[in-house]
Amino acid sequence: MAVDVRRGSERLTGGSEGIVSRYAFSFGDHYDPRNIHFGPLIAVNEECLEPGAGFGEHRHRDTEIVTWVVEGELEHRDSAGRGGVVRPGMVQRMSAGGGVTHTERNVGASPVRFVQMWVQPDAFGGDPRYEQRVVDLGRGGLVTVLRLPHATLRAARPRGGEEVELPSAPFVYLHVVRGSLRLDGHELGPGDSARITDAAGERVFVPEGAEFLVWEMRKDLSFG
Repeated sequence: MAVDVRRGSERLTGGSEGIVSRYAFSFGDHYDPRNIHFGPLIAVNEECLEPGAGFGEHRHRDTEIVTWVVEGELEHRDSAGRGGVVRPGMVQRMSAGGGVTHTERNVGASPVRFVQMWVQPDAFGGDPRYEQRVVDLGRGGLVTVLRLPHATLRAARPRGGEEVELPSAPFVYLHVVRGSLRLDGHELGPGDSARITDAAGERVFVPEGAEFLVWEMRKDLSFG
């Protein structure tokens, strides 16, 4: 087992008018050949959009795009006629398939903050798909948010003073949304992440209330 901690303060920063984006991996104009992916995970972006701000119509293909809203209201519309408003406590998944265009916009009266994660799909091509649903984190431990053939996203919101066991998998990625936790001697705060290789059921201790996301991944990135 190896743990690679990345601090939120180290994230690459981008954005435009009314938008602040912070990237965990190479993204957009930022390219680092040593930081392209972890397993099949190719993007973990922290986004903050002011009221009315958003991303105009743009195209994706062969990517699973998963969005977790922290606060505010984010509207999604795509060229397949699907869409909706995502709020805290909900997850959104867009499977781009062979190609789809979409827009994302803050339709609320206050800033919207969200974490958007991109995962390489198990198979390329096909029809685009879209779903959004409510996720109940009231139990405290890890809750399954989304299950893909090769990767599972889980989330937790422990009450504090608890230990949470992480999945055992070749690749486990942990992202702290809010609060703090302790992993393998490391103190992690909001925006911090840990890339765990050959995870074997490590535990995180949550001294106070926190919210974090965990990807359990069982294959590496495929290049063709």
